Amino acid sequence: MRDYELEKRYFEWLYNLVCNDGYVKELDYQELLFHLYQINFVYTIPRDENRFYDGISLRYYFGNEVKADRLQIERVLDSRPCSVLEMLVALALRIENELMSDPEYGDRAWKWFWKMITNMNLGGMTNEKFDKEYVDRVIERMLARKYEANGRGGLFTIANCKEDLRDVEIWIQMNWYINSMSEV
Repeated sequence: MRDYELEKRYFEWLYNLVCNDGYVKELDYQELLFHLYQINFVYTIPRDENRFYDGISLRYYFGNEVKADRLQIERVLDSRPCSVLEMLVALALRIENELMSDPEYGDRAWKWFWKMITNMNLGGMTNEKFDKEYVDRVIERMLARKYEANGRGGLFTIANCKEDLRDVEIWIQMNWYINSMSEV
């Protein structure tokens, strides 16, 4: 497989992981997701490094799935840091596989991904409404942790949160968010 084909197939693979459900599939989000794929995931809280490496690990999971050469994955895909898209997809997969898996409902990783997208107010960014400057501002706010203390504008919003989510690693935010869902 040529290098550019590998890169293209990898993005399509990521896209299909989170855009395979009926209501999402009817809308086209390729511009949004491709833009998120181009933005590097940077973190300010040290333990969020784990989210960075979860995103990187998707490259090798993909490589195994399509039987791509590991050296080509390293040369082509590992030539850049983890993207925001990779981090979000990896986190959605972790939520589903490690915390919320339920055979009765099937794989809902797409649901967790779109919950984070919606929480950041990016759910309306279909191809026909895509606004690059708006998306850049939203992602910058999320990465710089300039959202509200309860997480509003970030990945997870928790009503009546006693902690300032801007000071808490993403994994803990996510766990608290999942716990708050069961309290409703």
